[in-house]
Amino acid sequence: MDTFTTIAILVTISALISYINQRFVKLPGTIGIMVIAISLSILILISGKTFPVVYGFISQLASNIDFTKTLLDVMLAFLLFASALHFDFAKLKEQKIPVLILSTVGVIGCTTIFGFLFYWAATYLGIDIPLMYCFLFGALISPTDPVAVLSVLKKSKIPPSLETIIGGESLFNDGVGILLFVTLREITEDNGIEFSWSHSGMLFVQEVFGGILLGVASGFFCTKLVKKIDDLQTIIMITLAMVMGISVLGGLLHVSIPLAAVTAGLMLSTMKLGDQTSSLHLKGLLDKIWGLIDDLLNTILFVMIGLQIVVIPFFSNYWLISLISIIFVLVARGISIAIPTILMRRSLKIDFKKQGILIWAGLRGGISVALALSLPDSPYKALIVSASYLIVIFSIIVQGLTLNNVVNKLVD
Repeated sequence: MDTFTTIAILVTISALISYINQRFVKLPGTIGIMVIAISLSILILISGKTFPVVYGFISQLASNIDFTKTLLDVMLAFLLFASALHFDFAKLKEQKIPVLILSTVGVIGCTTIFGFLFYWAATYLGIDIPLMYCFLFGALISPTDPVAVLSVLKKSKIPPSLETIIGGESLFNDGVGILLFVTLREITEDNGIEFSWSHSGMLFVQEVFGGILLGVASGFFCTKLVKKIDDLQTIIMITLAMVMGISVLGGLLHVSIPLAAVTAGLMLSTMKLGDQTSSLHLKGLLDKIWGLIDDLLNTILFVMIGLQIVVIPFFSNYWLISLISIIFVLVARGISIAIPTILMRRSLKIDFKKQGILIWAGLRGGISVALALSLPDSPYKALIVSASYLIVIFSIIVQGLTLNNVVNKLVD
């Protein structure tokens, strides 16, 4: 199956699932799409022996899609740029302290707490897994997924200040998550590697600050170009080229593509296009077109997540520890949020009810699955991939569907 055929089939399946959701199921966009895609995959798994041709076709399709490369190297920059382009930069500046705390201390704390809890549970259940792999699992599952979070927040009734904190956290916590993941993966791949603060610091500077610098340079250059024209078609082509350039250069320079895309998006979110009379009109059209790109890619991404169930080693061996992992993720996020907010209550201004919303709105998504699938082959990869996938399913479907109910109960 060649690349174009794979893309054509995937887009066709995405269109059909989106139609079924809008016409019959009528769940919130991305959640309904993922529910239908997962249900379809489970049905195919169950009926695999009865309909081997269908099972073989879907298995081949899922196997042909390099989920990790497709998401992290191709789709993610477009999704994050589109999200940042619609983000209210002024509100983000007002909430910069809680966003910074949650995207750094919160991720590190959640990784550590989850790692210890998972290691304790695995030992109790007789599962042999090193503590370092438990921390590695924590590093890939702790950062909230900006794609999943922002797609759900669009339809939620969450207070604007909390929406800004949660959305901002999800946009910026990838830097810390990637640093932890890359560092721990290197240690687990070679037991001879000792932890080095200098090495970790270099990774941090390269990934985080390199990504921000690339985003600033790209956003600045793009802004200079589009300010001088008032042709929408040319503006769209320039922004598309910029995002593609970020994806390519980010990979070559080994810097954070997500942070570069977010930075560029935030820079362009405040720019004025053309002359004063046409600026608002052009900006509105630009937002709508990138919003459409965001929705289309989100649909395809969540269908891809749903179809991965066909090729992921699943519940047969790891269903219990995977279910327990869901609880551990919520506990670890709760503690990692509660400690800094209690210690810095005056500056953060987050009470216990808001903490509850922050915990429940911290969704995991495709990035966690992609990072899990990127792990090198080991006796522990199947366990981490299976548990990550179940956490993502619970996070998007259960937390996503009940978020408004939680908000209504906790907000006066």
